[in-house]
Amino acid sequence: MIRFAAVTKSYRVNGADVSALHPVDLEIAPGEVFGIIGHSGAGKSTLLRLINLLERPSSGQVFVSGKDVTHAEGAELRGLRRRIGMIFQHFNLLSSRTVAQNVAFPLELHGHADTAGRVRELLALVGLSEHADKYPAQLSGGQKQRVGIARALASKPEILLCDEATSALDPQTTASVLELLADINEKLGLTIVLITHEMDVIRRVCDRVAVLDAGRVVESGSVADVFLHPQHPTTRRFVAEAEHEEGRGPDYSGVTGRLFRLSFRGDTTYAPLLSQVVRDTGVEYNLLAGRIERIKSMPYGQLTLAMRGDNLEAALEQLRSAGVDIEDIAR
Repeated sequence: MIRFAAVTKSYRVNGADVSALHPVDLEIAPGEVFGIIGHSGAGKSTLLRLINLLERPSSGQVFVSGKDVTHAEGAELRGLRRRIGMIFQHFNLLSSRTVAQNVAFPLELHGHADTAGRVRELLALVGLSEHADKYPAQLSGGQKQRVGIARALASKPEILLCDEATSALDPQTTASVLELLADINEKLGLTIVLITHEMDVIRRVCDRVAVLDAGRVVESGSVADVFLHPQHPTTRRFVAEAEHEEGRGPDYSGVTGRLFRLSFRGDTTYAPLLSQVVRDTGVEYNLLAGRIERIKSMPYGQLTLAMRGDNLEAALEQLRSAGVDIEDIAR
């Protein structure tokens, strides 16, 4: 659905070129929720705005639905932007218009035949039917963002861009907005591109993720692979923040046995695999840390164990055969 081919972006600052994005090659599949995560200044907003050409690349090509749109102008550019909805961190609602009028605004611009009917449909979709006649000042932050989502969907786009859409919201409201985005993705088959600086947002709603650091994609892949087995230091920091870890890792210097991190996905998360392996091989283990959560709709678990015994290698092979990922932890 979206492809970046060697895309760069530089800005002119005080007479000098400053690179915001170094050559980026990235593909986003139709119908997926794709997350872009990075700290402030990493270039994620710039990357997002290249999709609908609110920013133009300095070099490289941007493709949407297989078509090179890098140099789109006039009617072609307007047509592209009608196919791409966008929601913002601070909502960007028109304060002098009611909820219904905000949602109707893009329909009015496009000369939609049944504006009132489409607005009712969209407000029902985002759960705001009873707030149609209220003004933005009368709404909570979560409600304002739902209006923004309804407005972005007005022209029936194929792509929805989310620019830090939940960072101004409290955790409970963030969860409800992410649930709404996941529901919209499932019902409408939209491709959603979401930027954030929170790994927990990525874990809750995205299928795949790209990690940006200083204008470069340093890691990308399925959320499960990147979250459970982060390779780049920046990714590891994001995962540690999501798991509420601070400072140095735990000290296992006094623990006997070899240390392993076991990762379970899907049905294996709830299966009694470890107890079966212990019965079969006679190995012993100490459970040092563990958690069970979800990546989007997929359950996953991670256990940190100290294991020992004559049949340790056989035990590890039995776990691997059952689909468990095993990482040998160096002390």
